[in-house]
Amino acid sequence: CQESLGQFFRGKTIRQINRTLTQKKGTVRGLHFQYSPYAETKIVTCLKGKVWDVAVDLRQGSRTFLHYHEVLLTEKNNKSYLIPEGFAHGFQTLTINCEMIYIHNADYHKESEGSVNALDPALKIKWPTAITHRSQRDKSHLFLKEDFLLLIFLIYLSKKK
Repeated sequence: CQESLGQFFRGKTIRQINRTLTQKKGTVRGLHFQYSPYAETKIVTCLKGKVWDVAVDLRQGSRTFLHYHEVLLTEKNNKSYLIPEGFAHGFQTLTINCEMIYIHNADYHKESEGSVNALDPALKIKWPTAITHRSQRDKSHLFLKEDFLLLIFLIYLSKKK
């Protein structure tokens, strides 16, 4: 219900719903986000399998800037994870054939897509199991030390709009 979800989406409407399948156990996907004006809040749910889901705070000036928060999402625990605007998102599959559903409050806009390398040592993410697979695209995401000033500048610009 839009009325129920509106409190989480700050009055915005649902704009997109995605469903994904990740077949290999140990796969790490992400860390992805959208720059303003396409920044998005999303709700993530695991429909099948088990994933360790991560959100990294990219909000400059936040007391938790560059810290991450994690939650275990499984088909059995029926949890959903709200990821606010200004956070990068990623996850690791803990079983085979993990299906996820994402509910977004903004349309996908390719030119506004941002990313941070999920293995960036500056983030200190402790993935729960050995990483068995990452897409070429995810492997190519820059580390903060390589792109940190650009990232901060783009986040700053997104807040000015």
